[in-house]
Amino acid sequence: MAKRKTKRKKSVNKWWFIIPAIMVGAGLSAYIWYKVLKINHAQFVRYPAFGIDMPASYEIHGIDVSKYQSYIDWPSVKEMKVRDVRIGFAFIKATEGLGNTDRLFKRNWKKTKEAGIVRGAYHFFLATKSGKKQAENFISRVSLEPGDLPPVLDIEQLYGVKPEKMRKEVQDWLTIVEDYYKVKPIIYTYVNFYSSYMSGEFDDYPLWAAHYLEKDRPRIRRRWIFWQHSEKGRVNGIGMPVDFNVFNGDSADFENLLIK
Repeated sequence: MAKRKTKRKKSVNKWWFIIPAIMVGAGLSAYIWYKVLKINHAQFVRYPAFGIDMPASYEIHGIDVSKYQSYIDWPSVKEMKVRDVRIGFAFIKATEGLGNTDRLFKRNWKKTKEAGIVRGAYHFFLATKSGKKQAENFISRVSLEPGDLPPVLDIEQLYGVKPEKMRKEVQDWLTIVEDYYKVKPIIYTYVNFYSSYMSGEFDDYPLWAAHYLEKDRPRIRRRWIFWQHSEKGRVNGIGMPVDFNVFNGDSADFENLLIK
């Protein structure tokens, strides 16, 4: 009888250690899940004044515009600040194809400079046209100055052109523009387009990736410097929806990107 009592006592003592261990483990698991959910929730934060959710882990935010945003009050854009977010840069459409110029480019280019907003110019590329002549169109319209962003090539569609032909014309544009401005151009395109038609051929060029509905970064297997995460933003001084972007780096990285 004495042996049985001792065995039972040992069994009871064992549960005094097991039960607290289970409770501690459960509490730790709950805390970890709380932190994970909190982090995931915080990746995008709602900014009602901008009309969209903003990726919270980036320091520098910006927009890109064209004639479709109509006349912009750039001082109002500059002055808008919501909590920790303000517009730190603006890419402006300059040219398209062989001879087209965005009708509001000159105004936007001048007014962003006056408002103290870092500016950049982009060319909308037509794969059916000569890359060389499209580069000449851009160069004839855009004078870049110290403090401006590098030139951008916006390539989004094949327009029925074979991928190898498109790549050849794109490379011509990039080479001519780089030779002229003495700075490596940025390529803007959608993640799927880049992955399907450009990956491996243009990986040395800075990438501005368009990819919506992602949590914290564009889903692409290469380094990128800008991410266009929404096309439905709102900004004071702009009457139409506008594309929103973030820069992948801090203020020192951004400064190093600008034309010297």
